[in-house]
Amino acid sequence: MTGGAPTEAAPASAAGEGRPRRALPLAAVVAAVALAGWLLSAGLQRDPTAIRSPLLGRPAPDFALRTLEGDRTVRLGDLRGQVVVVNFWASWCAECRVEHAALSAAWDRFRDAGVVLVGVDFQDDHPSALAYLAGTGAGWPAVADPGSRTALAYGVYGIPETFVIGPDGRVTAKHVGPVTYDQLVREITRLLPGGSGRQPGAPAVGSR
Repeated sequence: MTGGAPTEAAPASAAGEGRPRRALPLAAVVAAVALAGWLLSAGLQRDPTAIRSPLLGRPAPDFALRTLEGDRTVRLGDLRGQVVVVNFWASWCAECRVEHAALSAAWDRFRDAGVVLVGVDFQDDHPSALAYLAGTGAGWPAVADPGSRTALAYGVYGIPETFVIGPDGRVTAKHVGPVTYDQLVREITRLLPGGSGRQPGAPAVGSR
């Protein structure tokens, strides 16, 4: 009988040691769920099209690119003192077609107010790009980007992507996905003298 006492006590001791171990996974699950909820809440409060870029506040990477028609070279350095909107697009990009109306409306409004829009063709074939321009009637300069060197310099990883560059040559905004007319108006007007690009007969700020 004396030899059996330790045998009877062992399960009770083991049971006592096991209870804390069962509690630890539950606490970990609760913490993980709370963290996931916080991250989801933080993500929903942000505009997914306004992606923070390391270029913001920094000088925009310079470029000298030939137009798709091949008739001239567009140099970013020559545009210093103006607001420059650089839009990366391609003929095969469905979302680029979605944003075209917004770009066109902004171009019509601001083209005579010291604003330049440059479309940089991204990983496209030349005939398709020219056909796209002809079909959309885009009036702003569209340039080729051999080897995607300019896209790499701007950190482009998917199109459409749009960058706004101030008169001082620094990047002030980046938008991923189809940019809207309201976004363009907001970013451009705050960079113009007096904070307004409204021209006689131009539409008021708002969606189009």
